[in-house]
Amino acid sequence: MTCEQATAQTLRDSGHRLTPQRLMILSAVRHAGGHVSAAAVIGQVRQSYPYVDASTVYRTLSVLKEMRLISETRMGGSESRYEWIEQVRHHHLICRVCDRATQLDHRYMTDLWTALRGDYGFEADLDHFAIIGVCAGCLAGSGE
Repeated sequence: MTCEQATAQTLRDSGHRLTPQRLMILSAVRHAGGHVSAAAVIGQVRQSYPYVDASTVYRTLSVLKEMRLISETRMGGSESRYEWIEQVRHHHLICRVCDRATQLDHRYMTDLWTALRGDYGFEADLDHFAIIGVCAGCLAGSGE
């Protein structure tokens, strides 16, 4: 079974209709190779299906996010970025000075999840985060 077939089956099993537009949106995010904006997804889908409405893309991204198939993250800019959630979760440290992104291992969020669950009985959705700050290089160079 291909990755698209497996995901289509997941959508079917959850009661969502499979439309050509949804499948194209799903494929665009899944095969983006990283973070992608909604505008980029719209552009890619419109190459094959020029009449897709932007609201269809946003609704589909919302459904995929609710199903925890994709993550939505603010990577320091004004526009959210979407990424297919792989088996190995990861997060990002984004420098607000030089815009460099460093991958952060999910174990940091696992520790936070465990603490929140133990202390508050709260199960947090910690799928994908961008933590904004200043990197070591910029701290050393700027004196901050």
